[in-house]
Amino acid sequence: MTDRPDAQPRASHFVDGDYVEDRAGEPIPVIYPATGETIATVHAATPDVVDRALTSAARAQADWAATDPTERGRILRRAADLIRERNRDLSVLETLDTGKPLQETLVADATSGADALEYFGGLAADVTGTTMRFGDDWAYTIRRPLGVCVGIGAWNYPTQIACWKGAPALATGNAMVFKPSETTPLCALKVAEILVEAGLPPGLFNVVQGLGAVGAALTTDPRVAKVSLTGSVPTGRKVAAAAAGEMKHVTMELGGKSPILVFDDADVDDAVSGAINGNFYSSGQVCSNGTRVFVQSGIMDAFLSRLTERLAGVVPGDPLDEGVNYGPMTTRAQMDIVLRHLDTVRAEGARVVAGGKRMDRDGWWIEPTILADLRDDMAAVREEIFGPVMSVLTFATEDEAVARANDTPFGLSAGLFTRDLTRAHRVVARLQAGTCWINQYNLTPPGMPFGGSKQSGIGRENARVAMDHFTEVQTVYVGMGPVEAAY
Repeated sequence: MTDRPDAQPRASHFVDGDYVEDRAGEPIPVIYPATGETIATVHAATPDVVDRALTSAARAQADWAATDPTERGRILRRAADLIRERNRDLSVLETLDTGKPLQETLVADATSGADALEYFGGLAADVTGTTMRFGDDWAYTIRRPLGVCVGIGAWNYPTQIACWKGAPALATGNAMVFKPSETTPLCALKVAEILVEAGLPPGLFNVVQGLGAVGAALTTDPRVAKVSLTGSVPTGRKVAAAAAGEMKHVTMELGGKSPILVFDDADVDDAVSGAINGNFYSSGQVCSNGTRVFVQSGIMDAFLSRLTERLAGVVPGDPLDEGVNYGPMTTRAQMDIVLRHLDTVRAEGARVVAGGKRMDRDGWWIEPTILADLRDDMAAVREEIFGPVMSVLTFATEDEAVARANDTPFGLSAGLFTRDLTRAHRVVARLQAGTCWINQYNLTPPGMPFGGSKQSGIGRENARVAMDHFTEVQTVYVGMGPVEAAY
């Protein structure tokens, strides 16, 4: 085992500009997924901690909304610089929190969070309305911050998600109380600490730990104007229902069962790379993964052959070793879910082309798995597995591929590989997915909106549209002449 730093945080929560502990809350063990060891413990927020977080956020938000937007942006960009300076330390913490290989976290996690802070910091001074003329009269709109927002994070990208939610909220003059996943509670604390070091006034980005009860307390509190969730569809339904009680704004980035379409004129190596990125990166624990890979029949054999050859490059091991490129599942519970899916799909008659078993090592490891000879009605093809399991299916025609790709209640993402760009744009126009890639997969720069349709979500993360989701429009009509009345 590679030497590793102490992962125990200074305290469980970050409220009003400093770390806060309250051991009366339920202990939450932090498990290192690569070994199954407990490496830290935090405590769930008690009602007192939740109230302190919301009270300080409400107090700080009014002054922050009145702060020059240029200054707001300057603070966010300074925080981005600090994150980049400390990328290695933050990446190690993310690896300990999630089990993802350091080789991956060094280039994809804290750096992605820094990109979001920098991007929205640059846009902070450009939150503008519109003007309209009505004869001699006119009207204009103002985009106003919502107030106190709650962010609820998933366990697969804890640093990135804290920044993806915090950056647009803060740039537009809001405060945020962020609840990380109880599985990966460490990284958001560092984000909060860095924001304050960069000059963010206390109370504007608070972090509280907890399970469902803490999330429910946050989403139902009348001081909260908006809830932004990244999580599963069942969790999304609960949060949306709770928020609807007081007509709160919501953004939901939920699950998916996304398709990748590989046409017979595609560059096979590129298509295989896209399928690998869309299935085995982060050990398959990515909501936008393209886990239904539809390959046109003429290149099916070549695709499977090249794919299985490439899996020889998988290097599992201590995730803190930079030579390792494949890590464990983040939780034992998720590992067990994936293994049950594999048992079911075998019983249904699918062929396991590669992998398919738990690895013989400590921690929560599953081999990268390729399934073939599948039917669209099999559970492994219909349900989100959220693990390193790729379903490879064959198709004959474009119409067939599009119809089967859309035959799902989800609509988060989709991808396609073809050298025919006319076909590429024609197919994308027919796909029922919020985020699509052509000859690429799973790249999400901060300037590109990301989110889903159907049961995969409401609203978008990133890009200018995210700033719209953290503001509301105030309309002002200006009369320039006498007021007429009927009597």
